[in-house]
Amino acid sequence: MPVGGDPVLGARDADERVIEAAHLLLRSGWASPGHVSVDRRGMIVAAAAGPARDPHLRLEGYVVPGLANVHSHAHHRGLPGWADRLRPGEPATLWSWRETMYRHVLALSPEDLEAYATLAYIEMLRRGYTSVGEFHYVHHDPEGRRYADPAEMSVRIVAAAREAGIALTLLPVLYTSGGVGRRPQPDQRRFTTALDEYLALVEALELRAPSDPLLRVGVAPHSLRAVTPVDLAQLLRARPRGPVHIHAAERTEEVQEVTAGLGAPPIAWLLDTVGLDERWCVIHATHMTGAELAGLAASGAVAGICPLTEANLADGRFELAAYRRAGGRIAVGTDANHCIELAGELRMLEYGQRLHSRRRETLLAPRERSVGEALHRLALAGGAQALAQPAGAIEVGARCDLVELDRDHPALAGQVPETVLDAWVFSSASETIVRTVLVGGREVVSAGRHPGEEEARRRVDAVMRAHHGAG
Repeated sequence: MPVGGDPVLGARDADERVIEAAHLLLRSGWASPGHVSVDRRGMIVAAAAGPARDPHLRLEGYVVPGLANVHSHAHHRGLPGWADRLRPGEPATLWSWRETMYRHVLALSPEDLEAYATLAYIEMLRRGYTSVGEFHYVHHDPEGRRYADPAEMSVRIVAAAREAGIALTLLPVLYTSGGVGRRPQPDQRRFTTALDEYLALVEALELRAPSDPLLRVGVAPHSLRAVTPVDLAQLLRARPRGPVHIHAAERTEEVQEVTAGLGAPPIAWLLDTVGLDERWCVIHATHMTGAELAGLAASGAVAGICPLTEANLADGRFELAAYRRAGGRIAVGTDANHCIELAGELRMLEYGQRLHSRRRETLLAPRERSVGEALHRLALAGGAQALAQPAGAIEVGARCDLVELDRDHPALAGQVPETVLDAWVFSSASETIVRTVLVGGREVVSAGRHPGEEEARRRVDAVMRAHHGAG
């Protein structure tokens, strides 16, 4: 049964439910204590400092807003270990890793995808993510044919999100080319889709969205390597509203290919030809010129950074300090899901800056002292924007997505509210530091456990053994 089927706070016939926290991170700062009132839709109708009268739920730890994971490939959850084995004598890059991923995709059944996604989403919740953007491109059967229901694989993603209890922005991917000016490769047959078929898929998914208050639907032209300028223009005309996510400037080889084929680097081309704005999320944006960095920051688009995957694939380092000085907006994503770790993404993002600059304060604005707080605040705002989810803050009008950090955890020993986010981000024990998670006012993680995790792990174990022949 999907998590969150019944309200966990108070009686079912109550108009509002009240949650009190020993320490609550409001937009104005920490309230110790603080409380929120939640309506039947899971939306916050009151948020204030001070104790509550007869609260339905008391949280004794440090309560912060749930964060968005803006870039996930759920099917990659089956790749850790196997995709990390390197071939002697061959360059180990994104392109060689991709060959392993393609072989994995060709063996993936709808049931396998749902199993991987369910476990990945549960793991995200347990680390403090309360919403996820699924960049989903496995649309067809292993032979490249449409399923009887063309939305079969997308429906599996939605089912996994419902089972886990996480909010989902589903981003079906348009993939029409195998490179700039090249036809798709045979190994790409499961996700190559004509534009008219793709638009029909998006419309079919949107018809399902009104019945699921945690579901949003956007579009995702995969990249300028995988979508032609004509298809991209037609897609944007057909979809003038809602989130748009695209890979851009992840690798120098990609930048070179797009520059040679389209006459400009990817982000410069998007800025000049498409005109980026607040509904766009540019994934990676690792290799930008100074002019591209300034233009992307000024556009209001979000840079969706995936530090652990970018490090794993040796992509490069996002220039966070310069981007923030230019007013840029950021969010983080788990991408390949080889290491689902919210605090780890923020930590890797910051450590990359320090290793490059050999300084510790490059991110902070004047009068700021907490790097953890600054990273958390930037990712909250950018993530909610990129996924079009009504979250990212504990305030009236936002969805009640809350994460309680365990005050008795050794990593938080001796901490005060002002140092908690630094302790979380820079602690090696952040996997077990999350005690309670609520999504839309419903408890999906309690005492550090998700009720569906054991079954989800069992299902993935069976799939992995079947795929890889493990004993």
